[in-house]
Amino acid sequence: MRTFFPSGGLRTRLIPPIAAALFILVLSAYSPQADAFDPAAGIHRTILPNGIRVLVKERSISPTVSLYIRHRAGAVDDLTSRTGAAHLLEHMMFKGTTTIGTVDYQAEKSLRDRISEARSVLKKVSRRDGDDSSEARELAEKINRLEEEKRSLIVSNEIDRLYRERGGVGLNASTGYELTTYMVNLPANALELWARIEADRLMNPVFREFLSERDVVREERRQMVDSRPERQLSELFLGTAFIAHPYGRPILGWSDDIARLDIDYLTRFFRSLYRPSNMVIAVVGDVTNSEVLPLITKYFGALKESPADNLLTRGVTAEPPQRGERRASLSSSANPRLIIGFKKPTAPAMEDYVFDIIENILTGGRSSRLYRSLVIEKELAGDISAVNGFPGILYNNLFIVEAEPLDGVSLAALESAILSELERLKREPVSRRELQKAKNGIRADFCRMLDSNSGTASVLSYFEATLGDCGYLTNYLDRIASIEADDIRSAADEYFVKSNRTVALLEREEHP
Repeated sequence: MRTFFPSGGLRTRLIPPIAAALFILVLSAYSPQADAFDPAAGIHRTILPNGIRVLVKERSISPTVSLYIRHRAGAVDDLTSRTGAAHLLEHMMFKGTTTIGTVDYQAEKSLRDRISEARSVLKKVSRRDGDDSSEARELAEKINRLEEEKRSLIVSNEIDRLYRERGGVGLNASTGYELTTYMVNLPANALELWARIEADRLMNPVFREFLSERDVVREERRQMVDSRPERQLSELFLGTAFIAHPYGRPILGWSDDIARLDIDYLTRFFRSLYRPSNMVIAVVGDVTNSEVLPLITKYFGALKESPADNLLTRGVTAEPPQRGERRASLSSSANPRLIIGFKKPTAPAMEDYVFDIIENILTGGRSSRLYRSLVIEKELAGDISAVNGFPGILYNNLFIVEAEPLDGVSLAALESAILSELERLKREPVSRRELQKAKNGIRADFCRMLDSNSGTASVLSYFEATLGDCGYLTNYLDRIASIEADDIRSAADEYFVKSNRTVALLEREEHP
């Protein structure tokens, strides 16, 4: 089952051992007709006058609260020559405000203005006389002195410190293709602290240490992608599958593009996309709506709905129809690997529910088809997984199978075996028992995601921000329960075809 989070985001947490027994009892008593489970029940949904959508779920299982802020801003909003902007902005939002992260903001601002002016002069001098001219060297030394003085006024990681001192855990953020998310878990009595901090960094952000943080992000790309062939394979795969749509670009951005990002552009990106009407706030825990809503209104209600920047208004290029198989390969000394993907409609299309079932049938545990056949019986793969809804949910996306062959097994043999299993879905109706097992597995995964305040806040805010309605969850299990074997065969017939297929191979580098 999908994780309900953007690629690179949170993952379903493991079910606690005690709760596992309870889920077994729930599943044994489960029948589609008797299902009355509604994760969106009891949600207080409010839209503030400035457009912010607020979701509050009262859940007094512990004296804590989970808080999620999602912005409808992500890698699909990056311009072609400015990839990585959404991700870099996520980093910069932890650099503080005019009151957080500084010893003396006015003195700091004065130094920042002087540094900016000196850099501008240095550029002109370097173009005219070269970087080695005496004037250029003097200006560079001046900038270094000013930077050192400015650093003495900066208090690093103060947002993190403020939360930790009040018992906060799980402070984090993630950037996906469609959303950027900020989350933290706090004692319920620290709710106002959260509101003050988060509203302050939306109204008064200061993008401190921009150049050094930009270098940090470029280094992150080198470590996370450039030195990891499996990540390079994923980028190659998406770039092959999507030739027009921004799903084909990396969330982290291309290194050269990141190097071109500047504070002016990032400020423009922030103002255009972190607008109130693009925001969803979810609060789940030992709180009441009557205490939460006045606090959020007090602090976040002052945010102004700035006019959208025409350059940055989301206008995503539609992916043209695919009319033939696409293949790409990458050579590396790493273990071989492959990704096979098929384009498909996104939620809430009925096919999306069907592919959730197919995902579970193929790789939902050790008794699933691909694991049992290719890992256990034929010993072709050491690792295999299927994912529905990759890499995002706002637009038509992919159903993918990713696998790593065992030593001595060729990628061609593994690919052929995977495709044979997909063809089997067309030829043979899925048995009633196997279909029910998949539905039960999806239900268990669904319950796991809602087993904590954090999971509930994450899932509710995710669907509110992407589909515009957290109520999508209300009918999810009913839709899953309604799927029949013929629906699976029809989806396989329509989408598991060669002309709709993209394959990316990580091949072992041949040495002469």
